[in-house]
Amino acid sequence: MAHMQMSWPFPLHSSLNPATPEAQKDYSMTEPLNKDGSNFPCKGYQNDRPVKTTVTWNAGSTYNMTLAGSATHLGGSCQLSLSYDNGAAFRVIKSMIGGCPLTSTYDFTIPSFAPSGTALFAWTWQNFEGNREFYMNCAEVAIVASPPADVERKRQAGSMDALPYIWKANLVGINTCATTEQENPVYPHPGTDVLYGGGMSSSSPASP
Repeated sequence: MAHMQMSWPFPLHSSLNPATPEAQKDYSMTEPLNKDGSNFPCKGYQNDRPVKTTVTWNAGSTYNMTLAGSATHLGGSCQLSLSYDNGAAFRVIKSMIGGCPLTSTYDFTIPSFAPSGTALFAWTWQNFEGNREFYMNCAEVAIVASPPADVERKRQAGSMDALPYIWKANLVGINTCATTEQENPVYPHPGTDVLYGGGMSSSSPASP
């Protein structure tokens, strides 16, 4: 249980999920992604077939996710996101800037305009202390859209395409972004649902 991992919803290949066959359990789920980005996203597990969802969420409703592990690296910053295209793009639904994952449970809301379908729900983390790393766990989830009567409300609220992409760093094969030790990453495009911790606030300057 060193480092940290998403414990609910159950990530793909999670050893915490009783339904995961023993041969498929990943006991290194708490480890960061490869520094060269070769197993981004989701350690490649998003390509598993058939797709097996672990939870069903309704658009517009609020839920929570949980984290487990012992090495929080004194926090850092995290994001929660959804991908409807098998990991080609992850759209942020909540950002936790500073102090993450010092709290084990985080609430989030599925956007009211989220369409029905199977999606990847991802937790990503850039740690405050220690090696410069990028953590990512993904779960297959089912999203149920809001009732048709809410179409106008959903149209006014926005669309998934308008949400920011997740922030990626410390993956040299993906981009040149790198975090600085002893600094909480401040996402330049955190979205509208933002939780601040670790002494950070909405006035904290964005990371370059």
